[in-house]
Amino acid sequence: SPSRRAAAMAAGPPPPLEPSPLPMFSEEGFGDKFLRKTRENPLVPLGCLCTLGVLTYGLISFKRGNTRQSQLMMRARILAQGFTFAALLGGMVVTAMKSRK
Repeated sequence: SPSRRAAAMAAGPPPPLEPSPLPMFSEEGFGDKFLRKTRENPLVPLGCLCTLGVLTYGLISFKRGNTRQSQLMMRARILAQGFTFAALLGGMVVTAMKSRK
């Protein structure tokens, strides 16, 4: 009933007049942001490292004149880049789904 609700509200202390202070956030540096993003989606840095490793090995093979190995590594680099892109896209989808809830 409305009278009981009004009596319960009157029994409590009045709300504070001054607004509560807003929480202070510290500036996030590059290293902190990198670590946070790595924890959120560890597959992206892993894919980047694989891409870099395969690219490096392919360039070394090319410089040594091993064209067959070099071509194989360049194809592997494309696969590693595709994996990295898929991990990045997947992470964005998961983040978007979490923010909707």
